[in-house]
Amino acid sequence: MTTPTPPVSQAGAPQNNPAATDTPTAEPASGRSGYLYRKVALHLADHPDQILKVGEITRAIGAPSSGAVFEALKKMATAGHATHHRDPHHRFQITQAGIDAAGTLLPAAPRTRPSGSSGGGRQGRPAPVPRPNGTLYHPRRLGKGWDVEELRRLRTQQVPVLLYGPPGTGKTAMVEAAFPDLLTVAGTGDTVVDDFLGSYNPIPGGGYEFVHGPLVTAMREGQVLLVDDATLIPPRVLAVLYPALDGRGVITIPANGNETVEAVDGFYIVAGHNPGVHGAVLTEALASRFTVHLHVTTDWDLARQLGVPKTVVNAAIDLNADLAAGKTVWAPQLRELLGFAKVRDHLGMTAALANLAGIAPEDARDDVTAALSRHTGTPITALALGKR
Repeated sequence: MTTPTPPVSQAGAPQNNPAATDTPTAEPASGRSGYLYRKVALHLADHPDQILKVGEITRAIGAPSSGAVFEALKKMATAGHATHHRDPHHRFQITQAGIDAAGTLLPAAPRTRPSGSSGGGRQGRPAPVPRPNGTLYHPRRLGKGWDVEELRRLRTQQVPVLLYGPPGTGKTAMVEAAFPDLLTVAGTGDTVVDDFLGSYNPIPGGGYEFVHGPLVTAMREGQVLLVDDATLIPPRVLAVLYPALDGRGVITIPANGNETVEAVDGFYIVAGHNPGVHGAVLTEALASRFTVHLHVTTDWDLARQLGVPKTVVNAAIDLNADLAAGKTVWAPQLRELLGFAKVRDHLGMTAALANLAGIAPEDARDDVTAALSRHTGTPITALALGKR
């Protein structure tokens, strides 16, 4: 998004202490108005749960005039990036569209922090990375850098990675953000060797031709193959990957006359594993072929930054603690929390809470309802249609 320059009214003079008022007047336009817009947008994005007065924002970002801040906020509201409340003060809250847009205002690469800096906050974060579906992935710390960058570095060094953690924590999103040339096999108990190598398909006029599968394509084109939910795939089927993973870089296709396929530079395999999913089995043969095993959990700070209320995040944290202790069988992760925010934006808070309870498995629904009710102070039942 190109950083917009908010229009500034020339009518009226600034007050002597404009930051102290909630009905600001405008200041003359200046060449720094685009810079001010950026500071206002990033401040709102850092406080997605709050509805802030103009004066509060002005003081927080150190702006010289609340009038210019007010104009920037009105520009955001017109663009759909903020909600303008008049009750009777002018107050503003960022929308999901505003959060997404604010991400494009971040620096394109992490800046070096001064010696002794604690890290934290927005400073030094790389910009969100677009995924194929158009949504943005927000990089997270990994080792000395950021996950997207480190995955790309591991690819160049041919160090295979196994990602593990609950469904919905962002494993697939991270890989999609890191590798634009990604091919994916979604694993299930019904996945067969043909899903990797290919099979014969009928052709017009009669007869068959062999169509190569994603493993073959990735090896020949030097692309990345993600084997999602790998541990749901029968071990005898997964064995087709082993020659490609253990340094040989050569496979054969028995169904196509023992055709030989050799991997070219750039070929890389990443796998995903959900330990808590019924039927998932991580065999030693599979685990030993991945040098890095990376645990992926939900980033609660990111959930708050993206507009999920703190009360709902806190309920999710408690539920995840209960899940780890074996006290419940399900807890919401980032995927469900972002879905909650979308439902809230369209149907309201009450419906969003009811929906979050309703998507929980039946044997965990009471636990989820109790946690949400306790943290939000709202009696909750699963989402249902009302009377006419």
